[in-house]
Amino acid sequence: MISAIVYDVGTVERRTIDDAADLEAAREAPGTTWVRVSSPTAAEITAVSEVFSLHPLELEDVRSDVRPKTEEFETHTFVLVKTVALERGETTFEEEVRTQPIGLFLGDEWLVTVTDEDEQVPVVSDVWDSVENQEGRVLKQGPDFAAYRVIDHAVDDYFDLLDSVGDTIEEIEEAILATPDEELIEGLNDVRRDLLSFRKVIWPMREAVGVLARGDIEEVRESTEKYFRDVYDHLVEIVDLTETYRDLTRGTRDIYLNVVSQSTNEVMKRLTIVATIFIPLTFVVGVYGMNFGEHAANLPELSWPYAYPAVIIGMGLVSAILLVYFRTEGWM
Repeated sequence: MISAIVYDVGTVERRTIDDAADLEAAREAPGTTWVRVSSPTAAEITAVSEVFSLHPLELEDVRSDVRPKTEEFETHTFVLVKTVALERGETTFEEEVRTQPIGLFLGDEWLVTVTDEDEQVPVVSDVWDSVENQEGRVLKQGPDFAAYRVIDHAVDDYFDLLDSVGDTIEEIEEAILATPDEELIEGLNDVRRDLLSFRKVIWPMREAVGVLARGDIEEVRESTEKYFRDVYDHLVEIVDLTETYRDLTRGTRDIYLNVVSQSTNEVMKRLTIVATIFIPLTFVVGVYGMNFGEHAANLPELSWPYAYPAVIIGMGLVSAILLVYFRTEGWM
């Protein structure tokens, strides 16, 4: 699907695109032309490529899972950015980072955005709607400002993702301190993988926006460079936050291991106390349980009428003394 709007200060015209001639007319119209391409067919790709002199490999990059980047061409600049979103899985903490590439082709008086999805990508649709409704400063600026708005919306979503990841890490940490479970460490590993996937997006994204912010791109006006520098600063902050959250996941993993180790130590301590109590009892019953045969008379206690209750009472006293000693020492 191809849509086009031609706008200037105070005027917005939406054009129907059926063929290459309509595209050509939209491009040559006075004002700024924005062409939005969603899930293009082969014929639409050919038409857009011919009218705007786009290389087929550029359009192929939008459909491929390549890194965000900025490339300069003779007639335009190609910027590939990615949106991110978290998709919940079946388990409580299972999440997956889903990316959506957006190709921005920036010319002197035109902008082409390409997405490989049937539905409209929100970060593109929001800016598109603001132009159609004549909202904000987009009408007063050129196509570079519209491109900035799209990129800025995508970067804002990065903060939302990090907020969600941070909340998940806190939930996992609280759950670990309450009742450590293997599912929690699996959820933490999922978060670590999400951060790694996200890191693979934001690092090249920072480089791509940095090129736009340095003033080396002819299609980016000097008045718009400061906006791209602001986006670049946001990406630097996002990179720092991502590294911080990765450190938090490592710290949470260490907490899990410490809690599990402490729980194991508590179990071993209880078992040791039980074993220590039964050692003297086992000794007593072992001595008097031996079969001495004809020499059993040498053990006078065996013929004493109160021998059995005395042994039971003695064993109880030994157990009580040990229990009191362990509690006094703080081992129980």
